[in-house]
Amino acid sequence: MQMNTPPRSTIRLTRRGRAALIAAGAVVAATAVAVPLLSVESGGGADERPTSLVIPEGWRSGQVYEAVDKALALPAGSTRKSLPKARLTLPDDAEGNPEGYLFPATYPVREKATPESLLASMVETANKRFNGGQVTAGAQRNAMNVYQAVTIASIVQAEAATEKDMGRVARVIFNRLERGMPLQMDSTINYALNRSTLDTSVNDTKIDSPYNSYRRMGLPPTPIANPGVAAMRAAVSPTSGDWLYFVTVKPGDTRFTANYQEHLRNVAEFNQNRRKPSPSLASTPPPSRAAG
Repeated sequence: MQMNTPPRSTIRLTRRGRAALIAAGAVVAATAVAVPLLSVESGGGADERPTSLVIPEGWRSGQVYEAVDKALALPAGSTRKSLPKARLTLPDDAEGNPEGYLFPATYPVREKATPESLLASMVETANKRFNGGQVTAGAQRNAMNVYQAVTIASIVQAEAATEKDMGRVARVIFNRLERGMPLQMDSTINYALNRSTLDTSVNDTKIDSPYNSYRRMGLPPTPIANPGVAAMRAAVSPTSGDWLYFVTVKPGDTRFTANYQEHLRNVAEFNQNRRKPSPSLASTPPPSRAAG
């Protein structure tokens, strides 16, 4: 039996496992999202070339390209332009797009390193991690191929507040797909708009994009980030449950439910908590502002 989703003007799932009510054309809840900075390790002096490059979990391909440009001291855009020459070993479904397969890890930056060699190492590492027996068997068990599993893992990576929540977020995705419900994930819209934010308007949910999971059914056409091992594990072995909604009421307290009314109560508590001043901030005077 198919279960209809509540009206899209009423409820939405959001990045990092939160949910918000949409009212009068505006989103009630909005929280800044921290974007990790480039991490490189140098062998010594400030002018020396870095010896390694750290790619964090959840980075998009564009962030990886920028990091490689900086690590190799190349003009901006060089790594992106090198893709046709890289000859990356990607699934046919990827159609040459390495999103999802630039595996998060620490990579050595050798003297003769090039954008092509670094990207190839990332994709090679992803293939080793993703094409193993457990991942392949898990994907088949859930009636999908590995590329679809990577796509789900990328959403899980973007939406789950903690590693503990990843399996349950994955289950919400599966449950919604099985019921013919749109995923309604802000992380996919953020990808379409090339941004990282929780401030999503009603107009944003109407954009014409294959990554708009409010208007388009099923999975987005590609992964939306480069997931790590934990997110991939969750994608092929989701936690058992009937959940359809989730909201992080407060840090460390993400609630999953199959009951829409219960979810609305959780959302109300979330919004109430947001209106309370933070104890740590209440006792700290605001920083001074200087003209510049």
